[in-house]
Amino acid sequence: MILTAAAVLVPLTVACGAGKADSGAVSSQQPGPQQPSSQQPTSRQSRQPVTGVDWRVDSLTVGGRTRSAPAAARLRIDADGRAAGNLGCNRFSARATVQGDRITLGGLRTTRMACTPDRMEFERALAGALTTGTLVARADDGSLTLTDGNGDLIRLSRHALG
Repeated sequence: MILTAAAVLVPLTVACGAGKADSGAVSSQQPGPQQPSSQQPTSRQSRQPVTGVDWRVDSLTVGGRTRSAPAAARLRIDADGRAAGNLGCNRFSARATVQGDRITLGGLRTTRMACTPDRMEFERALAGALTTGTLVARADDGSLTLTDGNGDLIRLSRHALG
């Protein structure tokens, strides 16, 4: 009896665990068929897509000090778990986990170009804010605010490619 149950359950367990995991991207309102009500964003989640969008970093507030971002500062998070962009001087890539309105970036890799001291200072602060832990995303009307556990803010706006 036990061997029969094991013979049935083991293949089912392997089959269920063999699929690719999906992080449940914040971009829960992508164009397409209406989603079941269990997939609709909650009041805490973003109301517009966050993944698959090219975002321009507008400003960074760390420790109560707000700095304008260099024009090159960008961020894109894709639904496949990749993030990339520019920290203000250097390009970067990272792993991204998106669950509801929570975003975590890890494994940050950057190029190593030197820029002016103020751009390098901004870059270090932005890299720190992006990777200190889980970020809470709030997207409205073409803007995105990422808040880290310390209350630091990254403000972004939808970047029109052209």
